[in-house]
Amino acid sequence: MANSLKIEAIVLRKLRYGEADSILHLYTREHGRLGAIAKGVRRSKSRFGGRLEPFFRLELILHEGRGDLATITSAETLDGYPRLRGRAASIDAAAKTGDFVLRLLDDRERNEPAFNLLANFLALLDADPHASRREVGLSFRAKMLLAAGFSPELGACVQCGADEGIVAFSPSAGGVVCGDCREQGDFDFGAEAHGFLSGAIGTALADAPAASPDALRQVDRAIGETLEHHAHVRMRSLM
Repeated sequence: MANSLKIEAIVLRKLRYGEADSILHLYTREHGRLGAIAKGVRRSKSRFGGRLEPFFRLELILHEGRGDLATITSAETLDGYPRLRGRAASIDAAAKTGDFVLRLLDDRERNEPAFNLLANFLALLDADPHASRREVGLSFRAKMLLAAGFSPELGACVQCGADEGIVAFSPSAGGVVCGDCREQGDFDFGAEAHGFLSGAIGTALADAPAASPDALRQVDRAIGETLEHHAHVRMRSLM
């Protein structure tokens, strides 16, 4: 990348650094995950104002030197999602989503579907107080698995190809399994959980299907253990 870089970014995490600086964990449209330092941002007269906060979508100009962190030289707000910040449940959902993205997408690789999904989720949290429900959070995670290339096999038994008699989920094999192919380490995955996960991947976030707590726990486990086996990351549960 050139020394000066113009990007669109969402702030996922902000950490204090020194007396007045902050380190930002960003997810960008153009270059995936980036780290940047905002110098003097915690001073009362900072030119950045209150823009460099978690869950802001920004247009940034960065300067890249020899270190791992770029320096933010300019910031313009594209969307601050102000209504999200007025609801504790929405802030909590956004924070859990930011943590999920940081754990899953940890390199400088362009993934525009992942960026768009993240921006759409924050916009939905901003617009709809009910978007903080677990069904929407799990739908986001299911779609992010697809964007990151780790979506499980749901159409048929991942072992034999049978499309009937699906009873369990195999994290190691990466999908659903029938009763005949179930092995040690696989866990119960009922029809409701199967339908929810399949539907969540194929529908808009705002249309996330409803499901019982037991089905949601099965889906949460399927997502978490799929990533633990295949992406080698451990996620915090939503349940």
